[in-house]
Amino acid sequence: MATVKVVLRKKANKDGLFPLALRITKDRKTSFIHLGHNLREDEWNAAVQRVKSSHPNSKRLNNFILKKKAEASDKSIEAETQNDDVSVKAIKRKVKPVTGATFVPQAQLYLDRLREAGNFNVYATEKCRLKIFKDFAGGHDIAFSDITVGLLEKFRRYLKAERKIRDRTVMNYLILVRAVFNQAIKEGVLDKKYYPFGGDDKINIKLPESSKIGVSLEDVVKLETVVLSNPTHDHARNLWLISFYFAGMRISDVLRLRWSDFQNERLHYTMGKNNKVGSLKVPEKAQLILKKYEPLKAAPDDLVFPNLKGLDFKNTFEIKRKIAYAVNRCNKVLQEYITPIAQIQGKLTTHLARHTFATLAGDKVPLQMLQKLYRHSDVRTTIGYQSAFTYKDPDEALEAVIGST
Repeated sequence: MATVKVVLRKKANKDGLFPLALRITKDRKTSFIHLGHNLREDEWNAAVQRVKSSHPNSKRLNNFILKKKAEASDKSIEAETQNDDVSVKAIKRKVKPVTGATFVPQAQLYLDRLREAGNFNVYATEKCRLKIFKDFAGGHDIAFSDITVGLLEKFRRYLKAERKIRDRTVMNYLILVRAVFNQAIKEGVLDKKYYPFGGDDKINIKLPESSKIGVSLEDVVKLETVVLSNPTHDHARNLWLISFYFAGMRISDVLRLRWSDFQNERLHYTMGKNNKVGSLKVPEKAQLILKKYEPLKAAPDDLVFPNLKGLDFKNTFEIKRKIAYAVNRCNKVLQEYITPIAQIQGKLTTHLARHTFATLAGDKVPLQMLQKLYRHSDVRTTIGYQSAFTYKDPDEALEAVIGST
């Protein structure tokens, strides 16, 4: 249980006066909050925590002290009620939130934590979005209290009208600003009264529905059969097809595949995004592609594809940075070179391999089976990929789709 006392600090200021402060103590750790008043030592009664009557404003100061001590005690109890293990510093932040806190330092802390967690893709995207918001706000730091509903509405209009950003991405910008607000409140550096999100007359974030349409069956066949003499083009095609052949495996997981993941003509791998483990039969078409890379195999546990070879996999941030680079390069090759050569209609990216599998599943694969193949935790995510999908076995479901191409 924390205790709150009013004390006179031991170190005098340049005028020889001693600062009056709240002292919060818990688990033998203390923290001080200065009250903005200074006294001579002989004007303070430490035993009863009161200003002596010899001081000309003793009555007013004592009323002020009682009020501040009561407020601090209430906030301390509130903090400990919410969390028994709350620290003395956290109690101090609860007692005296920094209402004048600014956005940019908290935004940088948010980015630093993403980087420390190794989330390169999110880090890179959010860093760009925060720069755009900062530039919109005048190119300098801004107080949280100045980020009002009105300012955010102007920011929303700016993104749509000036930067031609789609509604869903606009919502992602607002979600980012909200995340920084939430962090600041959780850290105790911002009062909730400045929160501009949720409720009446505030910013309400609702993501619009997005269509997830894959490549047509005809275009998949074109991709499979087009002659590509350039090794870089062929490699990009192989990565896309491996993703498709393994039920829309995420490209980040494709790049991490090791030869040791393949045993008895089956693929056993752990999904990088959610650490879910699964097993799939290796389709014949996938086997033909894998054989192309066998000459590069240096060890039983070697990576199948060369993009990440030689990297330190303990450095999560660097691995994700290299994956992002490889994916961007692959997408550029797919869109700028392979699409025109193969005469494929529309967009072709690595992520579309995932949506293509769902699209071609049609009525061949029931919703729950597709959820199992995709390893979605929430079936609603799967519904977003395929809204109208009778196979009891994942291998049969996979063959039903791959065999149709």
